[in-house]
Amino acid sequence: MASAADDPQSAIWFPSEAYIRGSHLERLMNALGIALDPTAPDYGYGELYRLSINDPDRFWRTTFEQLGIEWHTPYREVVDLSAGPQWPRWFPGGKLNLTHNAVYRHTRGSRASQTALIWEGEDGLTVSLSYADVGDFVARAANMLRELGVRKGDRVGIYLPMIPETAISALAIAQIGAIFIPIFSGYAAEAAAVRLRDAGAKLLITADGFYRRGQTVPLEKFAREAARLAGCVEQIVIVRRLGAHGGGEGFFWDRLIARQSPCIEVEPTDAMDPCLVIYTSGTTGRPKGTVHYHAGFPLKASQDLAHLFDLREGEVLFWFTDMGWMMGPWLIVGALTLGATAVLYEGAPDYPAPDRVWSIVERHRVTHAGLSPTLVRGLMPHGTEHVARHDLSSLRILGATGELWNPEAYMWLFENVGRRKLPIINYSGGTEIAGGILGCVVMRPIKACGFNSAVPGMRAVVLNERGAPVVGEVGELAVMNAWPGMTNGFWNDPERYLETYWSRFDGVWVHGDFASVDSDGHWMLYGRSDDTLKIAGKRVGPAEIEAAASELEALREVAAVGVPHPTKGEAPVVFAVLRDGETAAPALAAKVSDQIVAALGKPLRPERVYFVAELPKTRNAKIMRRVIRAVHLGRDPGDLSALENPGAIAGIPRAE
Repeated sequence: MASAADDPQSAIWFPSEAYIRGSHLERLMNALGIALDPTAPDYGYGELYRLSINDPDRFWRTTFEQLGIEWHTPYREVVDLSAGPQWPRWFPGGKLNLTHNAVYRHTRGSRASQTALIWEGEDGLTVSLSYADVGDFVARAANMLRELGVRKGDRVGIYLPMIPETAISALAIAQIGAIFIPIFSGYAAEAAAVRLRDAGAKLLITADGFYRRGQTVPLEKFAREAARLAGCVEQIVIVRRLGAHGGGEGFFWDRLIARQSPCIEVEPTDAMDPCLVIYTSGTTGRPKGTVHYHAGFPLKASQDLAHLFDLREGEVLFWFTDMGWMMGPWLIVGALTLGATAVLYEGAPDYPAPDRVWSIVERHRVTHAGLSPTLVRGLMPHGTEHVARHDLSSLRILGATGELWNPEAYMWLFENVGRRKLPIINYSGGTEIAGGILGCVVMRPIKACGFNSAVPGMRAVVLNERGAPVVGEVGELAVMNAWPGMTNGFWNDPERYLETYWSRFDGVWVHGDFASVDSDGHWMLYGRSDDTLKIAGKRVGPAEIEAAASELEALREVAAVGVPHPTKGEAPVVFAVLRDGETAAPALAAKVSDQIVAALGKPLRPERVYFVAELPKTRNAKIMRRVIRAVHLGRDPGDLSALENPGAIAGIPRAE
């Protein structure tokens, strides 16, 4: 079966009536008067996509009507582009609130008793909350915030693991028109302080601690230091996850909530009122605060979950993530807006055993499970028994984001978890996008490791160096139109936003990924522009080199970076982590090098192959190639706050 993944022309999954009938896309096509064509390979989806970019007003109006989005005040038009595509004003005149659409509109009827949130702690504790329960807690939390002096437009930091209070906090903050600042629970104090300070957060919600790989993380200690360093935080609210309060001033969440009323009015915010600022790490400078608004991020998250993942009412979504990454708020806000159930998990994906993820799927009857390629690669060495021992029959959709696939890992997931029956919805975009640019839909065949469509409503193209759209060539991934969800600039730094995305070609969003699209409309990504190697005039994605090296069973993980070369311009250097029981040796390094040559040709022979104990990664398992390259070359690696394992840097050899 690996040969199918090796052939980019071969589709490995095909649509069926079971996936088409009752889907969000079928309902949308019916509403738009587009005939479903069972004789066409894409059931007529191509006509829907073309309408989405040629008649955006009709597309967006109908989409959000179909998703049941409710407005306190109707909007006058879909978008005002008078300030240019960089600064669209979405749904002018309209008022809505993300919390009303995610929670309260579901509490009016039979869905009130449906499960909205399921939480599982690493220690095995579980909590299940209905939409009525969530509505009660969110209202109490909103009253708590007002009691503490939080008002519309104020910023509130959320420095929490994935526990129920994390979702409740975010929804309560948005309900009163304030702005939540999600912070990765694995950050040290200084990294958290940078974000709190930049946002000017006046309140911080944290926990006394949480579990990670069987150990307790003293989060309250870090939070107090972060608040001190930030200099703007006036009060701290502490969730007693462990019951081990560290002392000092602050308020206990449970005591504050208990005395609040479950009744409060929702703030009818303007469409463009900010609701959250999510910080992303850059290669240089301070982190970028991407600004999202009530008619942006929540609508984009729910649209993508509907049109790509086909998440339906009552289905169960689990994505391994953290609140500090876009996928955390995306999971919570998107799933609840669609009337589905969101599963939150606090701990490590392979603790206390490598079957933890699959046990969560079985225990909570998960229908949609999202993982990163690196997480899959980390589970593969444990074999398939840890998958086979669990009943995964509830699964309908597999999701993946965060980085590029190698064929071996993709096919392992497709065959062993998906039983060659479930589609893998590959998904790529970013925090600034509020979701995806590229994805897969259940109405088109899927090719391994790729994407079968741009997201409906996104006019995505591949541009060559002159800025002309190309097919069948590798170039810059770009978006030629505005879309609901795109960041409304960077917090307090509009010029950096323009420079980052709009400076390459006039009026075009250039995302920073190398991509290609074939004549069938299937896409492939090749890595970040600054990760991609250019060897003797040929552009090569690191994933191609990594996939070739990973064919050797001795290697558990591989990262490839480019280094300066006097004749080729750049040459690849490979950093590999060995499987247990393997020994680093010159002969093995030579074998890795030969394997890459056999797969890709002599010009791509690595300059060096290094064996390291671990590769630097983020909490959501993304390998940080730009950090590896910078450290190897003795350069400033930039912002390292996103790393889960900063100690890995010490093991990266310096260039000789």
